[in-house]
Amino acid sequence: MTRKTSHTDRVLETTQSSSAAARSRIAASWNRSAIKHGLDPAETREPERIDQTALHHRRAALETFMTVTGPRLDMLFSLVGQSGCGVFLTDVEGFILDQRLSEADAPVFEKWGLCTGANWSEEREGTNGIGTCLTEQRQLIIHQDEHFYARNTGMSCIDAPIYDSDGKLLAALDVSSARADQTEAFNRLIAAQVANTARAIEEANFRAAYPKARIVVAESEDAEAATLLAIDEHDLVIGATREARRIFGMDAIGAITPRPASDFLGREDGPTGFEKAERAAVIRAISRADGNISKAARQLGVGRATLYRRMKRLGLDQN
Repeated sequence: MTRKTSHTDRVLETTQSSSAAARSRIAASWNRSAIKHGLDPAETREPERIDQTALHHRRAALETFMTVTGPRLDMLFSLVGQSGCGVFLTDVEGFILDQRLSEADAPVFEKWGLCTGANWSEEREGTNGIGTCLTEQRQLIIHQDEHFYARNTGMSCIDAPIYDSDGKLLAALDVSSARADQTEAFNRLIAAQVANTARAIEEANFRAAYPKARIVVAESEDAEAATLLAIDEHDLVIGATREARRIFGMDAIGAITPRPASDFLGREDGPTGFEKAERAAVIRAISRADGNISKAARQLGVGRATLYRRMKRLGLDQN
């Protein structure tokens, strides 16, 4: 009769393999956990947890971000909370800043250490949804025995990264299940909601960072990424989300050098930018005047004959 390999044995065997990390992202994370961070998969200590003062300081440092995330965490929890899932928001270091739990499931998550103030970085907790998402900066699912620590194999974690208005990694959004019968198929359904919520948070945080700018949504092949440009009153692009930076070839992180929006969004052959602006102004004036050229000319502060000449130059039909 062969002995069933324990989770700890399997993790250790994998980390000792010279090729496993190259074949599997989970194996690569296990390898980081054991070799780089010196963790033991059999260890049973509880997750590190900071006190309320330290937690308050971390939340205060992200005050605007925390404000825009609240309603979206509520919405996500309304979708997954009745299925035994908790919703967690962390900072870039993996500390849980906010959570949504049902009263029935709270004791389970508390026992696991999935609670506000807990540190779920990969350096501290090994392979797990929050920490590995932040380390690899990608959406992922860590299902039960894919976790590094044997004590964490009862949970399933679905995560997505969130980037700030300058393109830097800011946080992780996590949905974890307290149920042992959680299936991988159900995890994939939840993952779509997590991705949508992370994108909504990123978009709301970006808009909050540029409250006076015009926000333009650009096209992207990645439907799960926020692709926004912030354009000021001079038609200069002054901000861009991480995905927009990638699409338009901007610096990946940090403040961007303002450039005309037309440089990024393109423009058709024909009138120059100034001519387009003048043409638009004339069309608006004529529209407001219900087609009355004399009235439109008065609105623009020019003579009727002058307006006719401008219309001809701009290619506008008198009718």
